[in-house]
Amino acid sequence: QVQLVESGGGLVQAGGSLRLSCAASGRIFNSYHMGWFRQAPGKEREFVAVITRYNGFSYYGDSVKGRFTVSRDNAKNTVWLQMNSLKPEDTAVYYCAAADTVSRSYQRSDEYRYWGQGTQVTVPS
Repeated sequence: QVQLVESGGGLVQAGGSLRLSCAASGRIFNSYHMGWFRQAPGKEREFVAVITRYNGFSYYGDSVKGRFTVSRDNAKNTVWLQMNSLKPEDTAVYYCAAADTVSRSYQRSDEYRYWGQGTQVTVPS
């Protein structure tokens, strides 16, 4: 069992930055791929980023490439999402998620077994 708790959301003006944190407890953190997803009102959950277990490779959704950076510290059981150059379309609830294996795609939310409660990010237009 893994428990995930996100923090760091809030309201930020367009062009600004936020850093989200996801603290994990439970089983061995470095054995999980850690993903970030987001969901805006009336829209489907969208893949944002993932950082893989062991080797720490990162992959991003097309809408955030070049603006967001995912990182992790296995000693601290924490993963971060640094978000720069924020846009109104980035407004959503952001979730971190953990997957012990991925059989099809890191971008599929159904690959992830554990989810946090989410943190709201609002970028007014």
